[in-house]
Amino acid sequence: MATKNDSRLNSVIGEGSIFDGKFYINGSLQVDGRFEGEIKTRDQLIVGEMGKIKTDIIAKKVTVSGTVIGNIEAEEEVTLLSSGRVLGNIKAPKVNIEEGVVVQGEISISAGQKKGIKSIIEESFNTGPKLDDMIKAEKKEQVAKRVPSQDA
Repeated sequence: MATKNDSRLNSVIGEGSIFDGKFYINGSLQVDGRFEGEIKTRDQLIVGEMGKIKTDIIAKKVTVSGTVIGNIEAEEEVTLLSSGRVLGNIKAPKVNIEEGVVVQGEISISAGQKKGIKSIIEESFNTGPKLDDMIKAEKKEQVAKRVPSQDA
């Protein structure tokens, strides 16, 4: 028996079908035809191998094996299968990319962090030894070698 949290594929835009407009769905959607407009789902969007979408996508999970022109924003993850083609930015905590995928755009992977991605990366880079610190330590060491020991 399905629970409320289970993904339900309850709508399909079939191969050869064309949809133009707004589609808000409570459940999962698979697009095997052509879609232009606006899609929002609190669940999963699957772009089938023959699927062609021209819109920004907002969903919990997105799987692309067809063609997407537009930005993708996923709450949990984006999976790009080998036949996937994306022209747009991708933003998600997790992104899976198979060999053969073609993408043009920025890919932002937050790993579920609430902080901004840029600050996470900059903080990581700024930890550890720095060149200035190493130069100062080396100069101290050289000075210590030049000064004769007071015990001598």
